Amino acid sequence: MQFKKLLATVGLTLAAVLPAQAAEPEFTFKLHHFLPPMSMAHQKFLQPWAEKVMKESNGRIKIDVFPAMQLGGTPPQLFDQARTGVVDMSWTVGGYTPGRFPKAGAFELPFIPANAEATSMALQEYAEEEMKDELSDVHILAVHTHAPGSLHSRDKEIRTAEDLNGMKVRAPNKEISEAFTLLGASPVFMPVTQMPSALSKGVVDVAVLPFEVVKPMKIHQLAGKNTEIVGDRGLYVNFFLFSMNKDSYNKLPADLKKVIDDNSGMALAQHIGQLFDESEKDGRDAAVAEGNTFYTLTPDETAKWKKAMQPVTDSWIADMTADGEDGKALYTKASNLIQKYIDQVGQKTTSNE
Repeated sequence: MQFKKLLATVGLTLAAVLPAQAAEPEFTFKLHHFLPPMSMAHQKFLQPWAEKVMKESNGRIKIDVFPAMQLGGTPPQLFDQARTGVVDMSWTVGGYTPGRFPKAGAFELPFIPANAEATSMALQEYAEEEMKDELSDVHILAVHTHAPGSLHSRDKEIRTAEDLNGMKVRAPNKEISEAFTLLGASPVFMPVTQMPSALSKGVVDVAVLPFEVVKPMKIHQLAGKNTEIVGDRGLYVNFFLFSMNKDSYNKLPADLKKVIDDNSGMALAQHIGQLFDESEKDGRDAAVAEGNTFYTLTPDETAKWKKAMQPVTDSWIADMTADGEDGKALYTKASNLIQKYIDQVGQKTTSNE
């Protein structure tokens, strides 16, 4: 059964959906993440997921969700919080710790991603087969991506690569930082939570973000000139890790491990990707309502960006090969898996129609 149909039922109160005889929770877990409580990820993904697990465990598992770094630390520390048991579960961006998950870098290269659904499914399969060593310190619930990002400029509309010359551009990960350097920009690496302050203070001129996060972070009120990139592959994505502490998972009895397992893996990755794709329209609509302007790169200009950014991909392949991996094979596998899932689920959101 699809996650979307199942999650629709947890909009009811837990009192209504849980049997009257449900026991007090046997296990209470803390799930920590970095986005605000009004974000799509909190309201439509993480909180409903926690309620679904509670319902299917007959109340034996309770998961308290803490948004906006309420339990302390910074977004780059979230993976280690789950790894070391500071929290039981965390959700964060893998690229916030550059070099930590090098094989996943194949999905963060310029112009490799498709929509979030297909790319997330591809990443989940890739991680299960290629990233076991990098993820061995936690119990992985799912890996996924957001929808391909766009450019949101404070003052100057971005129509060409030359328009970025000397501009301070928020870099979401190492690979895209290198890519914008090749276009003459001055990348500033930072988590999305720092974007509102950075834009308002002029620390950055251009936010590179998916529209999904624009509304909850109020980016549309700070950066009113939007540049979109369309085509079969988008500009970039970040990859996300939804992780559980190994000891927290292992202490569960077999029947409750099954509840967690039934709410993990490929079906969950697909569901999250669908949510991110659907939320692109909400964020873009908010920017439209704000009176923002929109520009779409021409096909010729997009081709120019792809050519200029190709050395980033070449360098990643070379670096992985130097580290003892078959960099070319990993890149080809990532690209082919994305195409596999485009063919399976369709290509829906790179055009922002």
